[in-house]
Amino acid sequence: MKALLIIANKNFRDEEYFIPKQILEKNGIETKTASNEKGIAVGTFGGEASPDLSLEEVNANNFDAIIFVGGSGAKTYLDNEISYDIARQAIQKNKILAAICIAPTILAKAGVLNKKKCTVWSSNMDKSAIKTIKENGGEYTGKSVITDKNIITGENADFAEEFGQAILKVLTD
Repeated sequence: MKALLIIANKNFRDEEYFIPKQILEKNGIETKTASNEKGIAVGTFGGEASPDLSLEEVNANNFDAIIFVGGSGAKTYLDNEISYDIARQAIQKNKILAAICIAPTILAKAGVLNKKKCTVWSSNMDKSAIKTIKENGGEYTGKSVITDKNIITGENADFAEEFGQAILKVLTD
């Protein structure tokens, strides 16, 4: 089993990357990391990762799960046809597709959340991500982590462990 975590080169959310990665690896899932740039990627809190692939090199066929990690840097993947294509390929090939924090908006804009239950980051001041989900046909639940068949979404970093466990469960069931 192989999983790909997609992070922004700058300002990916550390917990949303490192915690699911650790859960998967501890349970024998091989993980790779992709980013919009090669070279050291730096998280919001200074965590560092070395991407194995650039976004352009990603082939969804090579993975059982594709995971978009959130954080403010994830906005890099909004309005990005390469990230949309990766999400669409994952669904077409019946792969697991997961996203946490702001990243479910990428899935929504790729058109893969239509009529799917999902969650996304929001705050009292900013509900724009929920609006994006709904405008693109997603059924926003407001839950911390939600699995709808092979699509898994997580609300925010507070639920990184639950998100990682949900991915593991779908991968190993």
